[in-house]
Amino acid sequence: MYDVRIDTRQSSVEHASSHGLTPGLGARRDGSAGVDTSRALLITVLGEYVLPQGGSAWTQTLVALMERLGVRDKSTRQALSRLEERGWLERQRIGRQTRWSLTGISIALLTAGAARIYTFGQEPRAWDGRWVVLLASVPERDRSSRYRMGQGLGWAGFGSIGQGVWVSPWLDQESVAVDLLTNLRVEATTFRAEVGSLGSGPEVASVAWNLPGLRQHYSDFLNLTTEQSTNAAADLALLVHRWRRFPFLDPEIPVQLLADDWPGTRAACRFSELREELLAGALHWWQESEGANAPAGWE
Repeated sequence: MYDVRIDTRQSSVEHASSHGLTPGLGARRDGSAGVDTSRALLITVLGEYVLPQGGSAWTQTLVALMERLGVRDKSTRQALSRLEERGWLERQRIGRQTRWSLTGISIALLTAGAARIYTFGQEPRAWDGRWVVLLASVPERDRSSRYRMGQGLGWAGFGSIGQGVWVSPWLDQESVAVDLLTNLRVEATTFRAEVGSLGSGPEVASVAWNLPGLRQHYSDFLNLTTEQSTNAAADLALLVHRWRRFPFLDPEIPVQLLADDWPGTRAACRFSELREELLAGALHWWQESEGANAPAGWE
């Protein structure tokens, strides 16, 4: 279907690593159901407030903010317990109060997630016109490996242009694919390539990714962020929660492959501007709430 000039390289690879960050943060590849569960909202709160404010918080502060996000007290407490079971949180009883602290695992994941979320879309990445082309297939009978390969490559930003053919515009993602397929014991071949005389880069992108669906997600974000409530803390949490799915939905498709009116750039600017507007008021609320909920003598 596409004429490509092959630049290089072949490797035989065999089974792979799970990408802990993305599933752990509660996002889904299609941006649909599940991202608004109480646990996913709580993870957003942990990353936006608890991580930069010392790594711990009182139950009452977390419950109060989650209630402003439409999550009931009982659901928040259940979500806290589930995250403790998963090794994300540790609890400490201080008198009649409970203080929740992030663990090494959650600190690492949330720190990596924050860096990705806050910088995503702010500066277009330079693209040299080359693609990573991956040829890999798994027998139909091995459904588990097929599923894990598809999920893993999708999380890594690869798009499929045909049965067993995956592409990414970013050469540094080749190593991610190699690790994944090595761990899955899937034999594959990778090439560095560029589109030749037939076809075009935008045509490849339109086949590899659901661009109409991604456009709609960005448009929905722009529409949903036009209205703000009177509580900066809740508004900031909801803003970040809505935005944090995009680094997992959008592999940062180069601007050369997108339409001139692509809404992703406007959405990234909107996120950055609103977060800056809300941050001071949101942190003021958080710090006041933490102080009010602290037991006497707590420092």
